[in-house]
Amino acid sequence: MNQLNLDHASAAVEFNKDEPRVDWHDETLWFVRTKRDRAAAQLPEWEQLREAASQIKNHVLSNMHDLLAQFEENAKRNGITVHWAENADEHNAIIHKLIQDAGVTRMVKSKSMLTEECHLNDYLTRHGIDVIDSDLGERIVQMRKEPPSHIVLPAIHLKKSDVGETFHEHLGTEKGATDPQYLTEAARQHLRDTFLTRKVALTGVNFAIAETGGFVVCTNEGNADMGAHLADVHIAAMGFEKIIPRAEHLGVFLRLLARSATGQPITTFSSHFHRPRPGQQMHIVIVDNGRSRQLGRPDFRNSLKCIRCAACLNTCPVYRRSGGHSYHSAIAGPIGSILAPNLDMKLNADLPFASTLCGSCSNVCPVKIDIHDQLYKWRQVLMKEGYGPGSKTAAMKAMATVLESPGLYRMAGKIGRGVLRFTPVLAENRFNPWYNQREMPEPPAESFRDWYINNKKA
Repeated sequence: MNQLNLDHASAAVEFNKDEPRVDWHDETLWFVRTKRDRAAAQLPEWEQLREAASQIKNHVLSNMHDLLAQFEENAKRNGITVHWAENADEHNAIIHKLIQDAGVTRMVKSKSMLTEECHLNDYLTRHGIDVIDSDLGERIVQMRKEPPSHIVLPAIHLKKSDVGETFHEHLGTEKGATDPQYLTEAARQHLRDTFLTRKVALTGVNFAIAETGGFVVCTNEGNADMGAHLADVHIAAMGFEKIIPRAEHLGVFLRLLARSATGQPITTFSSHFHRPRPGQQMHIVIVDNGRSRQLGRPDFRNSLKCIRCAACLNTCPVYRRSGGHSYHSAIAGPIGSILAPNLDMKLNADLPFASTLCGSCSNVCPVKIDIHDQLYKWRQVLMKEGYGPGSKTAAMKAMATVLESPGLYRMAGKIGRGVLRFTPVLAENRFNPWYNQREMPEPPAESFRDWYINNKKA
């Protein structure tokens, strides 16, 4: 069953049918979280870096227009062509035209969550453009016709045996092969021809510097560099929130990004692009796609500070045990659950409820986004706008009525205790979602109120 066609709760049930895989997924991501903790502990100034990054991003959110105009001016001065896209359709159309203008029908692409958000691959494929993702994880899920399940680790939901089967089918590797070095070498050989023959390359943008008009792309595989340096046309796709004011601020963000993402001191490649080489075209597509709307929401604008490190995914107990595809959105996990409703409240109304509100996501966020607070606030907005389940609305009204009346509250308690003691089948059945996931508690002989009245004189 395709989890992307289900709401989060139903998709999580499907994912949890394979309990050993769920346990493995949970443990693997927690291992990444503990690496993050060790890396952070090695820097005495870690909290100062987080605060500095948060304040820089606050400045960016309050001066977005001026910084973007400054970036455009400097980028054009450097010989970069700047394009502006209001939404996903414009982003995709601009990139399609650039490919057509280059006179080719093939493109190599490195990791870009923005293009996942805009469904660029599907758009280009429908228009006859062959797109190859060069990031290893992205290439694996592309072969399987799956979206990435994680921001930084796109194929984290797959085991070595799954990758071996995929490569056997698509690359002709030995059947049953699971050795990572062998499989990686097969992917390397497969992609080498792609890098050498594709004349248009697309990269994402991790940071764009208003002061210089340049941008930085962070990878661990060097695939973005291979594509961009060998291509005649380099296209960079950028959500406008990736802007930072000055080059010196990179020292703050680069120290936070990799440590938060994978526990590394820094990404293997932090590539700076300032101008096209002689004979090359360089284009940057700056995309809104709902970001202006989010910027105008006082309770939710801080979500635009995100640097896509995925630390919140790695720590989230719900994400770790429900899988990235259960979020049916380009960005999964806690951060995705506060970004997605901005794009479509109705379609993504379930996602802010996919959380325990434990606050771990906010605790690890390198730019101090108040993620769990925003999840709680989105729940209020969605229920007020009528996007919550009707059953939940009715249940909350009934509960409010009971809680407002001491007499009704005491009567409900007595009935509940009686049901659990004498007719437990009324609660312990498949129609009770709570019982399906938990053991029902032993009913107390009396309520706390009754106990207190009977014992207050003792």
